[in-house]
Amino acid sequence: MKITKNNILQGKHNKPIVTDVFYKEDHQPKKVVIFCHGYKGFKDWGAWNLMAASFANAGFFFIKFNFSHNGGTVEQPIDFPDLEAFGNNNYSKELDDLGSIIDWVSTNSDFKEKVNLDDISIIGHSRGGGIVLLKTNEDTRVKKVITLAGVCDFEKRTATVGDLDQWKTEGVKYVLNGRTKQNMPHFYQFYEDFIQNKERLDVQKATKNLKIPHLIIHGDNDTSVLINEAESLKKWHPKSEFKIIEKANHVFNVSHPWKQGNLSKELEETTNFCINFLK
Repeated sequence: MKITKNNILQGKHNKPIVTDVFYKEDHQPKKVVIFCHGYKGFKDWGAWNLMAASFANAGFFFIKFNFSHNGGTVEQPIDFPDLEAFGNNNYSKELDDLGSIIDWVSTNSDFKEKVNLDDISIIGHSRGGGIVLLKTNEDTRVKKVITLAGVCDFEKRTATVGDLDQWKTEGVKYVLNGRTKQNMPHFYQFYEDFIQNKERLDVQKATKNLKIPHLIIHGDNDTSVLINEAESLKKWHPKSEFKIIEKANHVFNVSHPWKQGNLSKELEETTNFCINFLK
């Protein structure tokens, strides 16, 4: 298997997008799968590398990346050394970053013989689930979409993150990262960007507009994004496939760091559902 880690792409927002590629060198053009991490996530979190290898072994050209403003850096793509960038992140930047990744795989001469550009799918975990639904709605190059523990609404997450007046006055509010113990900043631009781009960031409208196959996967033990969000996505796109993973939490019973050499039972089941759906 060929794995290239930490490729550097320049996106639209003055920060590099750090990217990994996994595929088998078998001289066959492969279906492309692009994976988007969620809030307070990163491409090397938990068992995402093992999941990537599973997709590559199944014959896919698998790409995962750090959103440009996720808080990682080129030198340290794991965790959040750049809290200034984290505070300046927003949904619009993440959508643009994903567009840059699709452009990159579509135009990179190194990949020309390796990829089937008529078969690009995108997968998003958690907040990334909302991002992939929005991007699918605005980019016809995407042929299938998968949401893993995906969110169905950005508005309630944006407007209810505390007191708006206080946020505006102080310019920043903080969320504690329980694992790293960092106070993660959210600058007020996050709210402003949402209001300015409300139409573009309407997950419900994007989901109702879907004309391509959509797989929804959610754990029935998810306390971070409740399963009723998956049920809403299914209601808005009745032709979608909906799989419930029993006893799975928000991260499919994986944690970070993940020292085991194999996926959790729940993430393996999830990965197999994805591979079968995309094949």
